Amino acid sequence: MKAVVFHGIGDIRLDNVPEPKIKESTDAIIRLTSSAICGTDLHMIRGTFTGMKPGTILGHEGVGIVEEIGSNVRNLKVGDRVVVPSTIACGYCSYCRTGYHAQCDNANPNGHNAGTAFFGGPEAAGPFDGLQAEYARIPYANAGLVKLPKEVTDDQAILLSDIFPTAYFGADIAEITPGDTVAIFGCGPVGQFAIVSARLFGAGHIIAVDTIPSRLEMARDLGAEIIDYNAEDPIEAIRELTGGIGVDRAIDAVGVDANAPDSGPAAEKARQEAQQFQQQLQQIAPKTNPQNGNWHPGNAPSLVLEWAVQALAKAGTLSIIGVYPPSHNFFPIGTAMNKNLTINMGNCNHRKYIPTLVDLVRNGTVDPTKVLTQVEPLMSVIDAYKAFDRRQPGWVKVELVPGATLANV
Repeated sequence: MKAVVFHGIGDIRLDNVPEPKIKESTDAIIRLTSSAICGTDLHMIRGTFTGMKPGTILGHEGVGIVEEIGSNVRNLKVGDRVVVPSTIACGYCSYCRTGYHAQCDNANPNGHNAGTAFFGGPEAAGPFDGLQAEYARIPYANAGLVKLPKEVTDDQAILLSDIFPTAYFGADIAEITPGDTVAIFGCGPVGQFAIVSARLFGAGHIIAVDTIPSRLEMARDLGAEIIDYNAEDPIEAIRELTGGIGVDRAIDAVGVDANAPDSGPAAEKARQEAQQFQQQLQQIAPKTNPQNGNWHPGNAPSLVLEWAVQALAKAGTLSIIGVYPPSHNFFPIGTAMNKNLTINMGNCNHRKYIPTLVDLVRNGTVDPTKVLTQVEPLMSVIDAYKAFDRRQPGWVKVELVPGATLANV
């Protein structure tokens, strides 16, 4: 079968690989009808999330058809159409039972304290082969697959595998209450869904910070007030928009690959911190492999954390859902403490939220395809990865269709 395979930092290929087989009685094999490219994949290709094992199939977002089930999968049948939660969970341990599926005690073969297991990730996360492929093995399939109603299309469902649940989780742990003012840093796909999710939680005022025009335009269309950090100082702009108070809640939807402003009033302060950011990057990503404009790590790994803490009002809440590797040890803890901030963060418990979001899509409350900007055949995946990595205008979220060609997507 065809699959996107990690060979090294800056080196991914569309390879022919063996089809997966059932290994445990709780496994299922699915035929992928839709996958996607995520910013988390880029962290690993850029080298800002280390520990990837060469030969691992990438991708952690998937929709498909059940082809085979293990003898202990009792809630599914061959032919069922399903969406795959990106994080892997057994469904029965104490963490899963309380909704902390991302901290499942059993899914990660590295042990109870190893942390989140997810598809297409580094050795510390499993490793498990991912979903940018024609077929995939799904461990703990009774909990790891969610059946889809016919009213929810593949284009909608692929956005329910990771990015919409992650954003909804971010809004949930931000403790948004009706009327709150919320700042969202980053208008990539998760940031866009964070805007949607903040509205679902009743936010009265949403401010979105980015610099890419197409992303800012999409954020405005979704109802946010927008700030271009290369045109304005985002903290000064937020203070102006909030009467000098700051926001009640802030969501970091960027993570380790943040970029500093290179123009406008915020650029000078960023230049003063450039050496510090460079030292951080050396610690976080000692090996990188940029090539011809691709696979460049962000140059300001802790900038969004600084901005979010500065933007919050006293006693506000910071939600961190942008990806930070274990090697990232840089956070403005003193400022946060002295403002009495609450900080909530983590990997999304996808299995907890997906059924709710499926219902919201099915009943027409939300149409997630407003964030879907490209549908590409799996055969064109490397070019699609490069365009997404370069943040080309209009490239917000990319769906991949196995078996398709440019003529029929």
